[in-house]
Amino acid sequence: MKGEIRNYLIASSILIGSCIGAGVLGIPYVASKSGFLIALFYIFFVGGIILLINLYLGEVALRTNGTHQLSGYTEKYLGTKWRKLMEFAFIFGVYSAIVAYLIGMGESLSFLIFKTLDYSIYFGIFSGFVMMFLLWKGVQGLKRFEKFGVIIVLALLMFILILFTPLIYIENLSYLNFQNIFLPFGVVLFALLSFSAIPLVVHVLRKKKNLLKKVIITSSVVSIIFYSLFAFVVVGFKGGGTPEIATLTLGAIFIFLGLFTMFTSYLSIGNALEENFKFDNLMKKKKSWFLASVIPVAIYILISFTNLFSFTKVLSIGGIISGGLTAILILFMAKSAKKKNDRKPEYSIPLNWIIIIFAILVFGIGVVREVLSIFGKA
Repeated sequence: MKGEIRNYLIASSILIGSCIGAGVLGIPYVASKSGFLIALFYIFFVGGIILLINLYLGEVALRTNGTHQLSGYTEKYLGTKWRKLMEFAFIFGVYSAIVAYLIGMGESLSFLIFKTLDYSIYFGIFSGFVMMFLLWKGVQGLKRFEKFGVIIVLALLMFILILFTPLIYIENLSYLNFQNIFLPFGVVLFALLSFSAIPLVVHVLRKKKNLLKKVIITSSVVSIIFYSLFAFVVVGFKGGGTPEIATLTLGAIFIFLGLFTMFTSYLSIGNALEENFKFDNLMKKKKSWFLASVIPVAIYILISFTNLFSFTKVLSIGGIISGGLTAILILFMAKSAKKKNDRKPEYSIPLNWIIIIFAILVFGIGVVREVLSIFGKA
C-alpha cells in the first residue's frame, strides 16, 4: 500500500509540475481584460478538454508495449507523415514558449532594476545569450534547479494567495467585457498543456498502471483549482491594472520568483528540444544546440521590433497552434489504437467522431481567431 501511494504521489507531482509553469503568469492579464468569470469558464472548459485528451493519451500508452514519446506513438498508430506533424507541433510550441519567456524575462528584469519597461528588449537579448551559453555548456549540472521550479511556482502562488486575498475588491471580479470573450482561450490552453509528460508518468507507473487514470484526473483537478485561485486573487486585487506578467506589480520578491519560474521552464524545454534534435533526429551537438538555442533567440530579436507580439500573445499562439494540433493528433491516435494495439488497457474511454469533430472545430476556430487578431481583424 505504501509503495502504491508513493508511486501515485510521484506520478501526480510530475504531471502537476509539467502543467503548472510559467504560463500561469499570463492568466490574470487575460482574465482582467475579458472578465474573471469568462476566464474562469475557460479554465474549467479547456481544463476539462485537456483532462479528457490526457486520458485518451494514457489509454494509448496503456495499449502499447514499450516506452515511447508522443512522436513514437504517432508513428506507430498514424504513420511517419503524421509523426512529422507531431514533431512540428512540439517544436513550434517550444519556440513559442522560449520567445514568450524571453519577453517575460526582459520585461521583468527591466522593471525590477529600472522600474520601467523601456529596457526590456536589451534584457531579453541578454537573457537569451545567457541561456544559449548554459545550454551549450550542458545543463546536467543545472538540472537540480528544475526540481525547484515547481516548488517555486507553488510557493509563489501560495504567497500571493495569503498576502493579497484580504486586498481583493469584489467589483474587480464582476467586470465583464464580451469584446474580449475569446482572449483567454490560447493563454489558458498553453498553461494547461501537459501532454508531453504522460509518457514519463506511464513509465513511473509501469508496475502500477491501474493508477494512471486516477493520477491524470487528480493532476488536472489540482491544476484547474490552482489557476482559478491565482486568477481570482490577482484580478481581484489589481483589476484592470493587471500587467501581462502577473508578478510585475506585486513587489520585487514576486518579480524575482516569476523570473526564476521562467528561467527553470526555459531551461527545461530548451534542453528537451535540444535532446529531441540530437536523439530523435540524429543531429550533431552543434546543430541541435543551434536550432534549440540560437534560432528562438533570433526570432525573439526579430519580433521585438514589431508591435504585433507580447508575452500573452505569444503564449496564446503557441497554445492554440501547438496544443490544438497535438490534441487532434492524440484523438486520431486513440481512435486507431482502439482497433490495433498490443495489449488490453487498464481503462478505456469511449471515443467517437462527434468528440473528434468537436475538438477540431474548437481548436480550428481558435487558430483562425488568433491569426486574425495578430493583424487586428478580430
